[in-house]
Amino acid sequence: MIGYYNKNIWRKNIEENPKEILRLLFDTAVDAADPMKVIPLVLPEKPSGRVVVIGAGKASARMAEAVESVWGACDGLVITRYGYSRKLLGIRVVEAAHPIPDIEGLKATKEIISIVNGLGKGDFVLSLISGGGSSLLCAPIDGLSLNDKQAVNQALLSSGAPIGSMNIVRKHLSKIKGGQLAAYCYPAKMLNLSISDVPGDSLSDIASGVTCGENSSSKDALEIIRRFKLEFPRNVMTALTKKSSVVPLNDHRLKYVQNNIISAPFQSLNAARELASSKGYRVELLGDSLEGEAKEEGVKQSELALRLQAKLKVSDAPIILLSGGEFTVSNNKGGVGGPNAEFALAAAIHLNGRAGISLICCDTDGVDGGAEVAGAVIGPRTISKAVKKGLDPLRFLMLNDSHNFFKRIGDQVVTGPTLTNVNDFRAFLIRPTERKNL
Repeated sequence: MIGYYNKNIWRKNIEENPKEILRLLFDTAVDAADPMKVIPLVLPEKPSGRVVVIGAGKASARMAEAVESVWGACDGLVITRYGYSRKLLGIRVVEAAHPIPDIEGLKATKEIISIVNGLGKGDFVLSLISGGGSSLLCAPIDGLSLNDKQAVNQALLSSGAPIGSMNIVRKHLSKIKGGQLAAYCYPAKMLNLSISDVPGDSLSDIASGVTCGENSSSKDALEIIRRFKLEFPRNVMTALTKKSSVVPLNDHRLKYVQNNIISAPFQSLNAARELASSKGYRVELLGDSLEGEAKEEGVKQSELALRLQAKLKVSDAPIILLSGGEFTVSNNKGGVGGPNAEFALAAAIHLNGRAGISLICCDTDGVDGGAEVAGAVIGPRTISKAVKKGLDPLRFLMLNDSHNFFKRIGDQVVTGPTLTNVNDFRAFLIRPTERKNL
């Protein structure tokens, strides 16, 4: 997927191309998680007997494409986000809505359950799961409608709750999450290949853990609802007072399941780190599993960037400050934004035109929040460009309208579907203050 910018930019004066260098680091991180590169390295020989391929997530169609590049045409069905489909040899692809589920996702989920329900000991299921699967695998428990599930997802996404908490609620309102997909496949053998988009790479949080056991309860879901002051339809709350159908950790129906995480945020961050280090940059890595409120973290990391810059001498190598994870936005103001653009806007405001510091902040799936925008780039001129256009950056931040802010000043990062998803990527380029203000 690399190719948006020529690698020769590394040979040019860094003063001329800070944003291009940051974009190349992002492209490198995305490329490292391309299923076409990763899956052929881990896929076993195709088993004899009946083989069924199922999956869901923003990367699932690309993952299926990679499988068929090795195994040839296969039977099965994967669900992906609208616009993320691939032309496959045998596996059928259904496109559905994300992050709010729709009828296409519901119908396709029911079809997957129907396909695997009734498989026998001699059968084999290959499961391909990636971020976005929670919304795409939509099968509400009895008594709840699609409208109920949509209301739940909308409330969760606007709550500011971390992904682990959101997924606990989702699991106990679902017929497929929390290990239930794996249970449907029993007694067939199942190999699950997952691409992680969650902090800590917990299997129970990737697509809400459809192939692994669950240790939370409906009471835990109710506590999360109370903690974040969420408002759900009455029948949803009633459903959570009843025994959940999630699969316990020690359930016998999981005995033939093998779960493998084949690509994760750290691998992508490490690819960017290795590239930057090879070009003489000093790299600081904050970690791949950061969580928190996007605008607050934008201030924290930009303050760290300032402290690192203050220690640099003119002759010192520039610093690349890398981090991953998943920040949240408590969006109650109706703006168009996402955690990456909001992080970038908060950082730009805090840096206030500081010379020598630039930043890229993007989601590796190409979608930041609900917009078809990966994220944004900032530099010393970000705030001055906005002021010249009569824009108030702080007002855009208060309205959670970061995408519109960066659109107005021309600093959005738009990639289109990347066909993978290993969470968010953030990189500061930090140079000595004595250098030219770009």
